[in-house]
Formats: sequence, structure tokens, C-alpha cells
Amino acid sequence: MRDEPIGRRQFLRGSMAAMAVAGGALAAPSTPQPDILFLMPDQMRGDCLSVLGHPVVRTPTMDQLAEDGVLFRRAYAAVPSCVPARFALLTGLFPQTSGVVGFRTKTITTPTMPQLLKKAGYTTALVGRNMHQGNAAGKALGYDIDIPGSTYVDNDLYDKEFRAAHPETGGIKKFIAKIGATYNHWQAAPWPLENQWHPTTWTVTKSRDVLAKAALGTPLFLTASFYAPHPPLVPPPKHYDHYYDSKALPKPARGDWVDWDTITPKGRDGGHRVLLEGETLRKAQAGYFGLIEHLDTEIAPLIAEFKTRSEKAGRPWCIVLSTDHGEMLGDHGYFRKCEPLEGSANIPFIIAGSKDLGFLPGRRSNEPVALEDLLPTFVELAGGPAPDVDGISLVPVMRGTSREVREWYHFEHSPCYSREQAFHALADGRYKYIWRPTSGKEHLFDLEQDPHEERDLAPHAGARALLEKWRGVLIERLKPRPEGFSDGTKLIPGRPYDAINPGIPRGTTSFDR
Repeated sequence: MRDEPIGRRQFLRGSMAAMAVAGGALAAPSTPQPDILFLMPDQMRGDCLSVLGHPVVRTPTMDQLAEDGVLFRRAYAAVPSCVPARFALLTGLFPQTSGVVGFRTKTITTPTMPQLLKKAGYTTALVGRNMHQGNAAGKALGYDIDIPGSTYVDNDLYDKEFRAAHPETGGIKKFIAKIGATYNHWQAAPWPLENQWHPTTWTVTKSRDVLAKAALGTPLFLTASFYAPHPPLVPPPKHYDHYYDSKALPKPARGDWVDWDTITPKGRDGGHRVLLEGETLRKAQAGYFGLIEHLDTEIAPLIAEFKTRSEKAGRPWCIVLSTDHGEMLGDHGYFRKCEPLEGSANIPFIIAGSKDLGFLPGRRSNEPVALEDLLPTFVELAGGPAPDVDGISLVPVMRGTSREVREWYHFEHSPCYSREQAFHALADGRYKYIWRPTSGKEHLFDLEQDPHEERDLAPHAGARALLEKWRGVLIERLKPRPEGFSDGTKLIPGRPYDAINPGIPRGTTSFDR
């Protein structure tokens, strides 16, 4: 059964029961602090799990995590592009609070997720793709161990080892260009070298090394950060070929609200608007789906060794799978991210745990959750003091003591690929309302009846009351914003919308959640 959206009164009661007063200490955990493994792909769509009935993608390892824990089907990226989404993840702050509302970042001045876990006694480690916060490396963000391998960075550890093994390539960036792939577009090709030098495999290998060397007497927080399935779309040949040869590749979603005459196969707006079809689409899907299956295959031994380590230490384990944002992959004539639509903004979000953590195995939740919720969730599991953040601990939901998280979630993005691309969106687990602050255009989707967002309800008279309700919520939500999006009675399009603003103090309105 789906977890239904709930009323604000229920939400507030459930939320307060679930959390200690901000800044206060949580009750000591009844079990030892769990080891935590955070598996973080980049740019992975929320629907690309075989446990959700995807027509072709095979993810048995991730599916097993869902069976061992809770799968949150309506999880969203705060600002669906790499930099701001990771800022929200690290800080637990909504974009409206932090002021990081577009593809830029600023110095983090609040305790980060790894810093809080380090304070709680954890060894913290980051392996693979960096957290994309300017010049702030992993150690500056609170990771004791930082083993960088971001695939596109000259002279990080992965690139150095790759160059040493294959000096003829001139490094990973030149190699990617040589084989006809790119870092942001849909071109795809099979990985031609040994599997051990694929960036996904390299990250898993280094993560397993961390497990082998970490002291058993100290709880471990390990972030295995992958570049896949973000382009370059270069899975190993067996994975690429499997999907390229598939007779069941899904067709991209085609919304009745899209002006299809303006979209061409050549692409525009920095490769954001493009008509993917035929051989081009088949190759892009083979590359993208192939990277996901390859990732699923490679993480299996890492998960097994992580569980074994925790068992040897007499410690519970918690494994989380999520990402920064999704990928449109041709849906509605889009490629890449920065959109409020499901392909871009909806993300996989699975939290599994050993039996002694008391999570309800196999549970599915349609509560609107977000990356900001991971920080307080981890801190509660670690027994640390409740942090003063916007995110809400999901531990009560996972243990079945509460069904509620929040009534709705607000996510946004300032202009990225084009001025028209900016948005504000609200989602409650069933409905999604979108407002484009450049043009004032509105969209309303019923995700239960129309999961691919192909039928826009906004123009229909029968949905007028529902549309006005959601518009009213956004009017109130945006009222204190410095941009002037709302005067408290109406939404105001055409306002300046910078990627960074001063932010709004928490608790400014009753709509802060």
C-alpha cells in the first residue's frame, strides 16, 4: 500500500514526536552505533530499479537493499544539479534556507554530515567522485579519508593511476574524448579497456581497501561516490551490448504540454533540449542503463564485505543508496538535469539496515523525502544530538512508529541551461505543481494516474480548485524570498533569480517544511 499524503496537523504532530528539540540530545541508542555505507551514484533516475518494474534495467543488488529496508519512491533532489544538490545533502538545509538555489555553491558555515558523524566518534571516508563544492576537498568537508577519483579531474588519484597504467592515453579526459564519449551529452560507447580501470570498478576497489584497513573498534561512515551513470556513457561491452540489443527499450515520455515543433535532433540550450530518437536514442539508453547495471554488479562484493566487517565488530550496519539528481534521457524533449520533472528531480532513495536497527524490511513509502533528510537520519542512528537543520530524521518511518515526514516538499532551480528553464515545484507524494518564474507558466500532474507526466492538468477546468490550492501554498512559501516571487497574494514572474542569495532564516514562515 502507498503511504498517503497527510494533513498539516498530522504532519506537525508526527514530526515533533519523531525529533528531539533542535539542538537537544537524542536518547542514547539501544544498539551500538551502526557502520554506515552511503552508496552515491551521480545522475541516476529514480525509476531505474528493476524492483520498481522498469522494463529493461536489471538491478538485483539494489533490489535486495530495498527488500532489506525501506524504499522511498517520492524522493527529490533539492536543486536537481550536482553542486547545489550536494550542498543540501552535506548541510541538511533547504535551498530556501541556505540560499544555494542554482548551479553554484558557497562556503559551508554549518556542520556537515561527515563532520557531525566524526564528532559522534566515526571514522569518515570519501572514495571516488568529489562533492563538487568548489575547492573544498573531502577532508575540508569532514572526511578523515579522502581518495579522489572524479573521472573528469586531471591528476586526482584515479587519473594518476590511470595514466600510470595507460600512459598512451594522456589521462582519463583525453581518453574519453578519444573513444567518442562526452561528459555531459548523450554520445555513448563501450568501455574498451580492462574492467579494473573503469571508474566505477576503481571506486569499488578503493572502497573495499578502506573496509579492509579501517579499525574494527571504531564505527565507520563510508561514502562510495560514483560518477556513473552520469555521462560519459561508457559501460563495459557486455552491459552496453545487452541494452543496445534489447527489443524492449522504453520510449521517452511525450507530454501533451510540450511544443514539439521547437525541438530538433541537433539540440539547443547547451544540449538541454533535444529530440533523441532512433540510433542516437538507442545508444544513449544502452550507455545509461548499462552503467547502472555495471554499478549494481560492482557494488555487490562491497556490500557483502561491509556487512561482514560490521558483524565481526559486533556492530549494526546501515546501507543507503541515493544520488544527487536524475537524468531526463529524452523525456519530453530534454537531456541532462535541472528540471522539476520526474526524470530529473526524482531520485532513488533506499535505506536498509541489519535487523537490530528495527527497520521494517520491504516497506515502500510515498512520503515526499529529500537529500536533506539523510543528515538528521544518520545523526540519530549515531546517537548524536539532534542537528538544527531543515531535514527530518526518517528513523521513525523506517521503524514504523510514524508514517509522516512532511505534507509536501518544495524544490527549485534558478536558470541553468536557459532562462526559461528555471522553476519552483511542490510535491506531496501524489501531485506535483510546477511554476516557471520566468514566464509564469504552471503545470499540475497527478503522479499516481500519470507517472510519466504526460497529461498536464493545469489547463483543465476540472482541476481548477486543485491548481488554486497548490498555487496558494507556493504564494505563501515564497512570500519572504528576496527575489520578490510573491507578494503574499499572487506569484510574480519575471523577477531576477540568481543561483546564490542570502537565504531565509529557519522558522520564518509556518510553511518551512
